[in-house]
Amino acid sequence: MADLDRSRESLLTTLHPLCHTVEDDVLRDFVSRMDNEYFEHFPPETIAHHVQLASKLTPEHPCELSVLDTQAGQSEISIVAYDYFSEFATICGLLSASGLNIEEGRIYTFAEAAALPARPATAWPSKRPKGRPGLSRKKIVDVFLVHPVSGERFSAPERAALTEALTHMIQLLDGGQFEEARQQVNRRLVERLGKQRSAFTGLLHTVQITFDNSQSPTDTIMDIRSDDTPAFLYAFANALAMRNIYITKAQFENDGAKLHDRFHVRNRHGQKLLDPADQQQLRLTAVLIKQFTHALTWAPDPAKALESFDQFLDLIVQDTGKKAKSQALDFLSDKRTFPVLARLLGASDFLWEDFLRRQHGNLLPLLTEYRDAPLIKPQATLRKELDRLVARAKTDEERKEALNQFKDRELFRIDMKHIVEPSSNLPNFSLALTELAEVIMERSVADCRAKLEKAYGSPKLADKKSCPFAVLGLGKFGGRELGYASDIEVLFVYGGSGRTSGKKGIENSEYFERLAQELLGWIEAKQEGIFHLDVRLRPHGGKGSLANAFEEVCRYYSPTGLAAPFERQALIKLRHIAGDAPLGHRLEAHRDAFVYGGDPWDLPTALDLRKQQLKQLVEPGQVNVKYSQGGVIDIEYAVQYLQVMHGHDRTSLRTPNTLQALAALVEAGLVTRSDGESLRKAYVFTRTLIDGLRMVRGNAKDLVLPPPDSEEFVFLARRVGYATDDWQAGARHLQTDIEQHMKLTKAFFERTFGQL
Repeated sequence: MADLDRSRESLLTTLHPLCHTVEDDVLRDFVSRMDNEYFEHFPPETIAHHVQLASKLTPEHPCELSVLDTQAGQSEISIVAYDYFSEFATICGLLSASGLNIEEGRIYTFAEAAALPARPATAWPSKRPKGRPGLSRKKIVDVFLVHPVSGERFSAPERAALTEALTHMIQLLDGGQFEEARQQVNRRLVERLGKQRSAFTGLLHTVQITFDNSQSPTDTIMDIRSDDTPAFLYAFANALAMRNIYITKAQFENDGAKLHDRFHVRNRHGQKLLDPADQQQLRLTAVLIKQFTHALTWAPDPAKALESFDQFLDLIVQDTGKKAKSQALDFLSDKRTFPVLARLLGASDFLWEDFLRRQHGNLLPLLTEYRDAPLIKPQATLRKELDRLVARAKTDEERKEALNQFKDRELFRIDMKHIVEPSSNLPNFSLALTELAEVIMERSVADCRAKLEKAYGSPKLADKKSCPFAVLGLGKFGGRELGYASDIEVLFVYGGSGRTSGKKGIENSEYFERLAQELLGWIEAKQEGIFHLDVRLRPHGGKGSLANAFEEVCRYYSPTGLAAPFERQALIKLRHIAGDAPLGHRLEAHRDAFVYGGDPWDLPTALDLRKQQLKQLVEPGQVNVKYSQGGVIDIEYAVQYLQVMHGHDRTSLRTPNTLQALAALVEAGLVTRSDGESLRKAYVFTRTLIDGLRMVRGNAKDLVLPPPDSEEFVFLARRVGYATDDWQAGARHLQTDIEQHMKLTKAFFERTFGQL
């Protein structure tokens, strides 16, 4: 210790002439507390420069930065600042976000405050009394050798922008706003990553990681040798910070495409990482992050992907045994997994929170199985798989659970294919969802009827014949047009009055009302809209019975019945789904007679309803992709108005599917081919846009566009396929297409039916 003190006193003497403008307490604090390796690496002139930067630090000004140009277009960036939690990650993220590739670097940290060596009588006089604000606070010195990715010099405006950003982030850290700082760094980083996007070339070479507890009395040395990947230093340092692993110093070198990183780390208690389980967790963390950042630029929102992946790491490394190691090795053996995972995690919070998080222990098999499975499974295949699962259940509750687990897995498969494969078009996506929904409904009817018949027997008509029951689809379910977060609109119909055959017999009306209630509780909706059964279009709406007798339905939906004009229009979508097919088809025939019977269409009332939607459902200044003028509902209503007006003598128009009806209108000469093509493109485009809005939260109410100059709009553009290298250009392209499609749709609607 005496030798150390003498050497540092000697260094103080050397530095004093070089730091003649610096208070001696600042100089002595720096020299006495800085890591000894720092002094071995840097010459006195560089140390003096760092001391001068440190002398400018105050609680109100917590960081200083300098840039020195070197040869070959490189720059040496020196950052001196107070020490904060997650500071190294923040700095690495900002450098990457500024378009700088970190080729080499060293970071050092002060020791805790201690008594300074006594000043010899021959030493220079003190220029300022002790007690300078911030003097005793720990400081860091980070030195990076960087090279702009663009190949151009790091310009003065870019330096100023980096300094401003760094100061702002450090001030956030100083205020304890660690999460806010992290989110802001992520936002700055994501577009830069997008500009570096390149083809995913497969898995990296082996990542070599070793731990050494013999070289330092206080720290564990973690050594990583690997290929270079975008933002790895940031992602890994962030992961360490989130796991309360503190980096006291580090050095990293870049030799071409290879990285050598050396971290001195301590655990949350300031101690070495001696536990092999802790080391294994960090090893898995580093390996998985290294591979994931290699695929990160494929994510629509890389910041969202990083955040969710960090949570995934927490889950997967909790098991420190053979299973966790096996999972990591399995992931690392499949080069196609990481781009898929990056796309999923960067597209949908809902898929992560509702499915991936809960299935993390079996994630790789799930991703592999769903990635390789077809988007559209035939109903026969779905039915066979579901029946096999339900047959294993012993109780009604187990059967219900088996059905919903199957539904959720298949929904994830379909959603995943739609997200990660841009080639999957809207009609195919809709068909895949519809096929699943029909099989789920069919099985639910069978299981719910079996449950009720145990208690009440089977329902009979007055003539003792079995009373039929049918489920009919409406809305997008009836039209085979389901989308992301679509609800399932249904109508429950039974044959007629009578009683059940059991000892505790009840009226058919009560039995089928109970059956409807069972069905509504049997199929569970994870989020509002996702497989939520909607029965609001039944006769009398919310005031009516959940299930209705066939004759009651026919009376309600008739020229002399109580159905409103909009209910006649809604009945266009009616289609038999499950239960008794003859009963379902009888109701479809009645629908044709009522909807397409030739009674005049009350267009003024229909247009008045559309005006009320604009007034009540569209906030001023917002663009609601469904309800604003030119939105998808104008396409659907225009087609439906024409179907009702002309379907009585043109049977080709009698289809519940919008695109099929539009094609029939064109063939019938009721819509020009030019208008038909514009409406078809606008319909597919707008429905895809709605899917892009809904997939983040899994909420059917997400229909409003974010502001076109917002980051949310940029990420929306990437989710729906506008993934250009220039993210802002992609967003502008999307905005132009939105305006064009909505303008043409609005013009057609007003030209055909008049202004709203």
